Amino acid sequence: MTFRLGIDQLLGSSEKVNQLKTMRIGLVAHPASMTSSGDHSLDALFKKRCPVARVFGPQHGMRGEVQDNMLESGDYQDPTHRIPIVSLYGEHRRPTDEMIDDLDVILFDLQDIGCRIYTYISTLKYFVEACARRECELWILDRPNPAGRPIDGLTLEPGEESFVGCDEIPTRHGLTVGELGLWFNSRQEKSTNLAVVEMAGYEPGKRPGFGWPSGTIPWVNPSPNASSVNMARCFPGTVLLEGTTLSEGRGTTVPLEIIGAPKFPVTAVLEDLALEAPHWLEGIHLRPCFFEPTFHKHVGKLCTGIQFHTDFNNYQHEVFKRCRLTAGILKIWRAIEPDADLWRYHEYEYELDRKPIDVINGGPKLRQWVDDDQQGYSTMESMLNEDEQRWETERQPFILYS
Repeated sequence: MTFRLGIDQLLGSSEKVNQLKTMRIGLVAHPASMTSSGDHSLDALFKKRCPVARVFGPQHGMRGEVQDNMLESGDYQDPTHRIPIVSLYGEHRRPTDEMIDDLDVILFDLQDIGCRIYTYISTLKYFVEACARRECELWILDRPNPAGRPIDGLTLEPGEESFVGCDEIPTRHGLTVGELGLWFNSRQEKSTNLAVVEMAGYEPGKRPGFGWPSGTIPWVNPSPNASSVNMARCFPGTVLLEGTTLSEGRGTTVPLEIIGAPKFPVTAVLEDLALEAPHWLEGIHLRPCFFEPTFHKHVGKLCTGIQFHTDFNNYQHEVFKRCRLTAGILKIWRAIEPDADLWRYHEYEYELDRKPIDVINGGPKLRQWVDDDQQGYSTMESMLNEDEQRWETERQPFILYS
């Protein structure tokens, strides 16, 4: 079967298009909201004479122009279609009742990368909640998960919710936005009138994309630093570095695909991790490297580091566990340099009373494990296995693609 995105399926259905022509439409979109033929979803909807009344832009802006976290976007008018573009990463993070009161349906068409910490799924949850309150329909135009089906990482702990962790799911959840929307909806007291416009021909376990339909549609950055499928595969691990003094590669040409710092002991870290938890190194190619960030951490300083490669023939998608790998690297570095200034203490996503690493990880367990020399690798493995097995069972009723 030919692969087709949710937006393709929507626009190819005369029944759905005719229905939309009678409705006031809100669209949630960003630069990667494209049809398979390369049109932006907003333009494609107008070509079909579907009257989009308002567009909502997530973090990094509807045009994807905003580079970093906590750099806000403003509202503006679309210069082509003369409709308002409403920012949901400025004065508001959540859609207000006033934003959707005059709308009949929200079309949610954001490309996600399969990680709890990537904020587009927080925006999805907020729309599920808002549409339930205002009895507005929500149609999720489904898109591929480039990180695929595997599960990895600790589950967010109750009470640790934030914009980078909106619900109790593991770091790498293994669902599409449509599937995740169904799960969000199942947890509400009042259900949203929610429909998933499913993709056609989507095979999340198929090589070489393992969730991304390689060779079928182009990769368009859903945010400025999400520059490749390799980044999406590595992100659930490398994003944890935002809470540390180690660079995650921002300010280089391979952001969130590398890890390092000035004088970072790469050889010793990899050798020691190979002794302590060799299976955490499997499935991926790790290459020692050098880099010099032009902005963000360690600007203008030569860093030694490790680059993560998944774009080769022997990449083992089910074996590579990026959260374990990053956790292991942090644990080894703490053991080698126990007095190193590892954790950052800065304002992170407006959470003023919590350590950034705890906000990102969804609780303090990772930090506590790294800092406690009495907790071994089997302790973290047990915690991860328990969380992942629980989520594997919980997500099953919501999986749409085998």
